[in-house]
Amino acid sequence: MTVTRRTALLAGLATLAGCSTAGYRGEDREVVIAAGENGGFYLAFAELLAQQLNRAEPRLRATAVATEASVENLRRLRDRRADLGLVLGDVAESAFLGAEPFSVPIAFSAIGRVYENYHQLVVRVDGGVRSLADLSGRPVAMGASGSGVAVFSTRLFARAGVPVKARNLLLGEAINALAAHEVDALLWSGGIPTPALTELNRTTPITLLPLDAHLPALRAGYGPVYDQVHVPAQAYQGVGELRTIGVANLLLAAPSLPDDVAAAVARVLAGHAADLVPAAAVGTQFLDVRTLIGTGKVPLHPGAASAYRALHG
Repeated sequence: MTVTRRTALLAGLATLAGCSTAGYRGEDREVVIAAGENGGFYLAFAELLAQQLNRAEPRLRATAVATEASVENLRRLRDRRADLGLVLGDVAESAFLGAEPFSVPIAFSAIGRVYENYHQLVVRVDGGVRSLADLSGRPVAMGASGSGVAVFSTRLFARAGVPVKARNLLLGEAINALAAHEVDALLWSGGIPTPALTELNRTTPITLLPLDAHLPALRAGYGPVYDQVHVPAQAYQGVGELRTIGVANLLLAAPSLPDDVAAAVARVLAGHAADLVPAAAVGTQFLDVRTLIGTGKVPLHPGAASAYRALHG
C-alpha cells in the first residue's frame, strides 16, 4: 500500500498523547475567538479552548466572545475583529467560494475540523407535530440572522418544499417562544446535548424530529458537506434514538493570523483534545484528532499544517 502524506499525518495524529513540541515564542498578543450564543456548544467549546491555550502558551491571551455564530463569525474574521472563529462547514464552504448567502468570497483558512454539529429540529411533545410536513404554514424559529442554522433552515425547508412562517430568533428567544406556543418548532445546530435545550425539556417536554429523509435533496444541492448522524437515546430525557443531519464544525483563522499563533492553536487542539469537550457533552461529543485536517474545500492555515506535520514526526 502506498503511504501518502495524508495517511502518514493521520497516523501520527492518532498517537499524539504525551507528545510535546516547542511552544510559541513570539510577542505577547491577544487571540479573540468568535464563538456562538450563550447556552450553546460553540461558546462552551471556545471558552475551553481559550483556557487551554492560555495555559499552554502564557504569551497568548485568548478570550472567547459570544456571537450569533457562523455568518457573524466570518464577518468578524473578514473585518479583523476576531482571530479565530467557529463556523459550520457548509457555511464556510459557501463563504470560501462566494456562494449564497455570500456575494463575494471571504478570505480565511482553517486550523482544523473540531467536532460534528447536529441539526436539531425541536418540537413540543404536546404540539402535534410529527414530521417536517406538519409544519407547513406554521411559525418556526429558524435561528438568529447571523447564524449557520439560519442558512441551513432556509435550505432545508426549501428543499423539502415546506413553506413556513420563518422567525429569526436567538436560541434563548426561540426556547421562550416554543414554550409559550408562539412557534411550533425551533431549529438549532449544535452539540448533543445542548444545555439550554436540556433545561427547556425539564419544564416543557420536547422531542426531536428525524431529518435524515431530507439528506439526499440537500446533498444534491450542496454536496457531501452534509452527513447522516445519530442522536443517541436519552441525549435528552424521554427522547429516543433518531437520525438527523450533521455537518462538520471548523475552527477558522483570519488571513492575518501569524503562522506561529496558528501552530500554537493547532498543538492545543491535537494535544488537549480530551480537555476540550464541555462537561454537558461528555460521552456524546469528542474531538477526534484523526479528523483535524478534514476541512473539506477550506485549506489548512500554513502554520497549522506545519504543526501537524511536526507532531507526527
